[in-house]
Amino acid sequence: MAQVREIKRRIRSVQNTQQITKTMEMVSAAKIRRAQFRIESARPYAAGMIDVLNNVGKRADVNLHPLLTRHEKIKKTVIVALSSDRGLCGAFNTNVIRLAEDIIAAEKQKNRAVTIFAIGRKAINYFNYVGYELIGELREMSDSPTFAHAKFIAGELIQKYTAKEIDKVVLVFNHFKSAMEQKAIKHVLLPISEETVAAEEVKLTADYLFEPSDGEVLNHLLPTYIKALIYRALLESAASEHGARRTAMKSATDNAVDMIARLTRTFNRARQALITQEIAEIAGGAEALKAVLQVGEEE
Repeated sequence: MAQVREIKRRIRSVQNTQQITKTMEMVSAAKIRRAQFRIESARPYAAGMIDVLNNVGKRADVNLHPLLTRHEKIKKTVIVALSSDRGLCGAFNTNVIRLAEDIIAAEKQKNRAVTIFAIGRKAINYFNYVGYELIGELREMSDSPTFAHAKFIAGELIQKYTAKEIDKVVLVFNHFKSAMEQKAIKHVLLPISEETVAAEEVKLTADYLFEPSDGEVLNHLLPTYIKALIYRALLESAASEHGARRTAMKSATDNAVDMIARLTRTFNRARQALITQEIAEIAGGAEALKAVLQVGEEE
């Protein structure tokens, strides 16, 4: 009897867990749609930014801007790692941290110091735990980033790069391919490659007149370009987080369904065995009583 009660308790526990994971799956599915809409809304702005940047780069001396200037020797690299503030999202955070560790190892082989700008509680906790130096951190925004967050991050990095406190910035984040697929990638944020600004292969969609000058326009445009890149990465990471959590919760829900089915079969077998045992005990008692009555009659 105790075994049957224990199985019933386990079934109720798994059913409660299933309700939670199913709800989280539905919430993540709704958030994915909003995150995808934000990414799609940002694409025309990014395309227009590249178009203008290429047009300005054709006319201005791109070697004059500090964000395009490569430092003579790279001594210090900053890795901007985008993770989540919450767990239950599969390998989302692990993939980012693993790629960041690979970059750290590669940079250290070149005798370069590495520091971290950690975004999201998971990255902050990990890199603090393993003892890496953090030059900045940002939390409680991983699933709902705004342009203000991107502006803050870009401002910190641009200030340190132009002051030559750092020589290279690498952005590590999860690229959103679909709700079912996300991939950790890296992007060299600073210095901005000259090919990005003045690519010969790019077909310009419009021609512009610049006032006061193309050089000054470039000075204002490049920091905005960095902010736009970071904002796009934040949006990609947010969408990837929701996608990874939805996949993880769907898998957990399916596993709960399978476990409930197995436990139900076990419960039915245990209950059937208990019923069979009770019937056998009743039948045995009846036979014993019958035997006693027969002995009494004979006497």
